[in-house]
This record gives sequence, structure tokens and C-alpha cells, in this order.
Amino acid sequence: MKRFMPLALAVASANAAAQSLPIEHVLVSAPLSKQEAETALPVTVLTGEDLSRSARATIGDTLGDIPGLANASFGPGVGQPVIRGQQGPRVTVLQNGTSSADASAVSADHAVSVEPMLADSIEVLRGPATLLYGAGAIGGVVNVIDNRVPRSRVEGVEGGVELRHDGASDMDTSVLRLDGGTGDFAFHLDALYRDWNNLRIPGLAARGVDDDHDDHDDHDDHDEEHGEEETTSGYVDNTGGRTRNVTLGASYHFDRGLVGLAVARLENQYGIPAGAHEHHDHEDDEHDHDDDMEHDDHDHEGHEEEEGGIKLDVEQTRYDLVFELSEPLPGFESLRSTLTYTDYEHAEIEGGGEVGTLYSNETWETRVEMVHAEVAGLRGAIGLQARSGEFSALGEEAFIPVTDSTDLGLFLIEDYRTEHWLFEAGLRVDRDERDPAAQTAGKRDFTAISASGSAIFNVTPDWQLRLFLARSERAPSIEELFSNVDGTGPENWVAHAATAAIELGDPDLDTEVSNNVDLSLHWHNGNKDLEVTVFHNDFSDYITLMNTGAEVDELPVLAYVQSDAKFYGIEVNAEFGLGTVVGGDVRLGLFGDVIRGELDNGDDVPRLPPHRIGGRLSWSTEVLELWTRVQDAGSQNRPGPNEEPTAGYTRWDLGADYRLSLGDSELTLFLAARNLGDEEIRLSTSFLRDVSPEAGRSVEAGVRYRF
Repeated sequence: MKRFMPLALAVASANAAAQSLPIEHVLVSAPLSKQEAETALPVTVLTGEDLSRSARATIGDTLGDIPGLANASFGPGVGQPVIRGQQGPRVTVLQNGTSSADASAVSADHAVSVEPMLADSIEVLRGPATLLYGAGAIGGVVNVIDNRVPRSRVEGVEGGVELRHDGASDMDTSVLRLDGGTGDFAFHLDALYRDWNNLRIPGLAARGVDDDHDDHDDHDDHDEEHGEEETTSGYVDNTGGRTRNVTLGASYHFDRGLVGLAVARLENQYGIPAGAHEHHDHEDDEHDHDDDMEHDDHDHEGHEEEEGGIKLDVEQTRYDLVFELSEPLPGFESLRSTLTYTDYEHAEIEGGGEVGTLYSNETWETRVEMVHAEVAGLRGAIGLQARSGEFSALGEEAFIPVTDSTDLGLFLIEDYRTEHWLFEAGLRVDRDERDPAAQTAGKRDFTAISASGSAIFNVTPDWQLRLFLARSERAPSIEELFSNVDGTGPENWVAHAATAAIELGDPDLDTEVSNNVDLSLHWHNGNKDLEVTVFHNDFSDYITLMNTGAEVDELPVLAYVQSDAKFYGIEVNAEFGLGTVVGGDVRLGLFGDVIRGELDNGDDVPRLPPHRIGGRLSWSTEVLELWTRVQDAGSQNRPGPNEEPTAGYTRWDLGADYRLSLGDSELTLFLAARNLGDEEIRLSTSFLRDVSPEAGRSVEAGVRYRF
């Protein structure tokens, strides 16, 4: 929606060479609030109409088509972001600068508890951002920014509403947002409701099974048995769900700053694709064990969702206290601080209705940044970040012990600029503690040191060269250290039911060290823009969840192991104005990326995205935009040890947006047809690629009203 405006738009750059660049989004994720053109960090920003058009039900799906980014789906209810091949505990997802504090880093089937459709902007720092956000950001950062604590005064009330329907899973989404205030007081309210059914796909859910049926949409063939393997035709079973999200915030503004508080409540229920687990006891499916997830009004062609699969029932309550102050102390220009408390819980509900595992994560986090006044040409900021929490997984299928974690980080960043150069440097020290309630593993302490340096050279007013160097450390995560740590042998190992695998941690893991080099060339001339980035990331003691090839009770055994690794790749993004045709502006976008990852023994790193190339062509006037997009993804023939390769695909999308001005209000009608060729798309980044492909041909339609 256009009402979801960025938090701020940049004014012209103070740097003379940078002034020739277009007005850009100010990076909230960077303490010095720089524009994109003023930092060598590899940055991707979604905001305004681009965000409205890209926003999907999950953060991974929202970002998955951007060069350098991908989606690790686990059915339509879960989409975790992948940054340059890194996912899980190496990618930090933030909500307004502090952790999402959910359980998404623990397992691929856990949804990230941020909502893209309520965001003002999404900032992605591609590559190590440990200097700013600590150990979990060794692969990158996704910062979802909204206005839950209003950062500026508002007179009166403004806002909007959006309704959309996606045919791929009969997904209905309703969004409401209000921002208002009077004088020094401002408030914010947003709400979202979404429900969906089983995901429609072309062909069979499980690959490698002979398809003897011509009608892929015949849901009467539910759970047909092919030999010894069951699958579904035309849809993925047990993938329906429902989401409720409500946020209320307020702020008080005074001469030198503001103070504000926000409360958010999330309830998210979703099914795990049936092929992901071994719970197929259909004899117990005569009644519904989860009334909350019925969708009788939307069932596919009269098909009634059959029980027997695992469902996750998520609840999260989050409190954010924000305080900002200008000139807090002599020699300092500003202070920005946030205190967040998050109470997260989800239950993994099995086919019989019983709770197999109950996960909880109670987290306190504070972040303080102070920008100092310029000293001898140096501008910079100091910061403190502290987090304390208790993570627990309780129940017969709990494979991670209750663990207390404490993280403390201190950082300093500085920059220095001349007529043609901008230099940046920084240092961060983290102290992380992991204290499990386990008999065979004790408390672990880690000290991680991260440093970075970069330079931007404005070669000409049109050409800019950026170099970014980083040395980053990451302490092992809870699941990497302590999964099945109390299991003394195969007979005592506990399977993770949702992923249908046995995962083994190692309490003796060391810190992971990354040495990263990024080199970018950026050209901007009028309505033409080109950016090419090459990167190389050399890891020492890289932690990988490897398929060992062993099985226990027909379940694969996965183990966290450490070895050196290297990643390298290239990302290209370009956009060109092609002139005016029939009264509308024509623009062409071209993009592509490729990444390779190798372990020191020569094996390929598992679950990496394939090489991709694509383009977008649009025609737009003040009221109408027509667009088409194509992306070609190659086959992933380097899947990693004991993993299966993934076929390539070509996906075509087509859409239109119509905007009607109604005085001070605006009405937008939008329509998008996705995967026009009805391609079978299996993401190499997904643990479920063998049993749960992505959506087939579908149409999304909606309306937004902004006032």
C-alpha cells in the first residue's frame, strides 16, 4: 500500500558526488542513518509500492526473488529468508532493530514471527552484519520496520485498508492500519487476519513417484498409494492455516525527543506438509482434532482437509519501549534506545490432537546507540546490545534441553569522508553464554570479536566503487550445541517429528569465523541504474547440518559438524528507462545471481540456491501500471552429501495496478497472475523439496484504500 510509506526519505547527499544519485531511503538499520549510496554494506531495501507489490504471507517469499536472497519454504505457512546461501541461525531477523525472538532459528519448520504486509520498509544487509547486530548476523540481517511506535507527530487520522485473495491456496488476507494524533501525542493501530487452505500444485506432491493420473486437480484421489509411498495429486496435504496479528502503539513527543510503547499479539496456526513426517495414521481421522483450523467455507472443490498431520499453534506477545533523545550528553548528537520483552510459545500438535512438543522462548533485549559529534573529521556511534532469554522444548519429542542464554555486545563504528572517498571502520566484542539443563553437557561461554572496514570511491558523478571487508565470529546456537545431547545412543535419540529426522548437536563446537570481501560497482545516470557485486566468504570452523547417510527407524540422521568452507558469487541488478510509449513510461529491469559453496573436503554445501537470471518489463502512467516478470532458475546439481539434486524452472508472472485518486484518498486495484506456465518448482533451499513443491498457476487480486 502507498500508505505503508518508508519511515523517512533522504534529502540530497552532503557529498557532492553522491548528490547526483536519486533520493534514497535512509537506512534505519545503520546507526548513522545513512543513505544506501553512503555505505559500502551490501544493502537491499523494499519500500513503498515495491514493497506493496512484493509483500507475501512470509518474509522468505517476500524477499525470495531478489538477487542474493532466496526462500527456504516449509509449506505456505513457513518461509525463512536465505542470504547468499546462509539461513537459520546465521540470518538475523529483526523487528525495528531488535530480534524477532521466535523459534525460527531452531528449525526449518518454524515460521518467522514478523509480518511483511504490515511493514513500512524491509532492509536487508547482505553479507556479515555482526558488527551491528551480533553473532547471529554472520550471514546477514533482515530488518522489518513498521510504525508501531510513531516516530513523528501526526495531526488527525490517516491510514488504510487492504483486502486480497490468492488462488494458490484460497488465501484471504485483510489488513487495517491507522496512524493518528494530536499535538505531542501520536498513536498507531494495525491488524491483520489471514486464512488459507491446502496449497495447489501441478502434479504430485512427492517427486520420484509415478503419476498415473491425468487430472492433477482431482482431490478425490487424496492420499493415493503408489507402491509403498503415499502422496497427493494437485495439492499438498495439511498446509492450511490461519493468522491473527494486532499491534497497538503510542508515543509522546517533546522538544528533544520521544518516548513510546507498543504491544503486539500474534496467533499463527499452520500445518506441516504431510510428506514431511511419518504421522499417516488415517484410522484416527474420523473427527477434527483442531477446530481452530477448520476452513469449511474455503475448502478446495469440496475436499475436506483430512487430519493426521502435524500442526503448529504459535502465540507471541511482544512489548517495545522506545526512547530517543537529541544531545543526551556533551559531545553526543543523539541517543536511540529500545527495550523489548517477547513471550513466544508454540505447540506441535500431532494427528491425534495431542501436543508432541511445546516450545517457548522468553526474551528480554535492549539496544542503545549514541551518535557522537564530529571529531577531526570522524563521525561515529557507540552502541550496546544485551539479550537474555530462556528457551525450552518440553514433551516426549523434545530434543533440545531447556537452555538459558545471555548475550552482551559492545560496538563502535566511525566514518571519514573526503571529496571523492568515504571510509568506514568498526569493531565489536560479544560475550555469549549458553547454560543447558542437561546431564551430559555443561555451560559454554564464547567471546566473539568482529571488525570491518570499507571504502567508497566516487570515480565520477555517475560511477561509484565500493569495497567492504569484514572479519566476523559467531557462537554456536542452542540447537547446534545441544540437540539430542542427552541421548547416549540411537535407542535414546529423539526425532524431530515435524522434519522427520534425527538431529544431533555437538556441545564441543567452537566459534565460527568468517572473512568476507565484497566489491561493488554502481552506475547511475538519469533513469538508468546498474549494480554488480562480487563476494567471497572464507569460513573457518563452519557449522553444517549434514545428512550422515545413516537411518534410525527409517528416519535420516543429521549431525552438526564443523569444517572450513568458502562461498563466492556474483549479483547483478539493473533498471533502465526506455522512454515513453503510448503515453506511458517503459522500464526494463534485469537481474541475476549465482553462488557456490564448498567444504574443505571438496563436498558441496547443502541447500544452496541455484543460479538465476530474469527480467521485468513495465509500462506505467499516473493511474495504471502493467508489468510482466520472468525468472529462470537453473538446476541445482550440487546438492551436498546424501542430498538429491533439484531441477530448474522458468516462472512467468503478469500483473496490473490501477490507482484512482479520490481527493485526499487513493483507491488501488491490483491483479497478479503467478507461475503462468504452471511449472513444477522445487526450491533447493528447502528441506521439503522432495515432498512439497511451490504453488502452481494462480491469480492474486486485491484492493487497497488509503486515506
